[in-house]
Amino acid sequence: MKKAHIIFWILSALLPLQSHAQDAAEIIRKADKKFRGNTSYAEISIKIIRPKWSKEMHLKSWSKGTDFAVSVVTYPPKEKGIVFLKRKKEVWNYMPAIERKIKLPPSMLLQSWMGTDLTNDDLIKQSSIATDYHHKIIGEEEIQGLKCWKIELKPKEEAVVVWGKILIWIDQKDYMQMKAEFYDEDDFLVNSMIASEPKMFGDKRLPSKLEFIPWEKEGNKTVIEYQKLVFDIPVKDLYFSPNYMKKLK
Repeated sequence: MKKAHIIFWILSALLPLQSHAQDAAEIIRKADKKFRGNTSYAEISIKIIRPKWSKEMHLKSWSKGTDFAVSVVTYPPKEKGIVFLKRKKEVWNYMPAIERKIKLPPSMLLQSWMGTDLTNDDLIKQSSIATDYHHKIIGEEEIQGLKCWKIELKPKEEAVVVWGKILIWIDQKDYMQMKAEFYDEDDFLVNSMIASEPKMFGDKRLPSKLEFIPWEKEGNKTVIEYQKLVFDIPVKDLYFSPNYMKKLK
């Protein structure tokens, strides 16, 4: 009886831990799915801030699932018509000035996306937080007045990822990603994301403003604001074809 009692005590202690880990993965999946939907259309402004200058762009963007996304620049006039296309692991650019579409080689994936503090690789692997990492709730914190789970993501052994660790704060009511920190393999903070100004987009409450800050580049920041965001609408497959890029308006 004593042995059976000890085994029961050990199992009772382990079960909450297993449930807690499962909860963390489910929270990440819910938050990721909420921001994507099956399809989406967005109108976005992007402000690139540097110590001595700043630049603003406007884009229209469509997505389908986690594998397909396309954006077209509508402002400023000098860059109007530039198209960025993601097809699974492929990245394409269309440059209207030279009327050419270009498939980016792997060597260019770590370069800046359109001059921002995001890389092409960040956008390609954005959905991998739900599949390429182990998830663990490590605490609770209040972010901008919202009670959030603090979740640690550590890469799986077989995963090909850039980050050695990611911390994400997700609010406990609406599953909004309110903050994220990205660490290298030596556990140094490289980038952070801060979300704010939640709004209703259809029936979803989501942050309308995202700030990306590279900590190794003092004074640099990229601010993304969503003026319009619509989910689960019809989006034609041809929007995600390289041959359609120059026709996108």
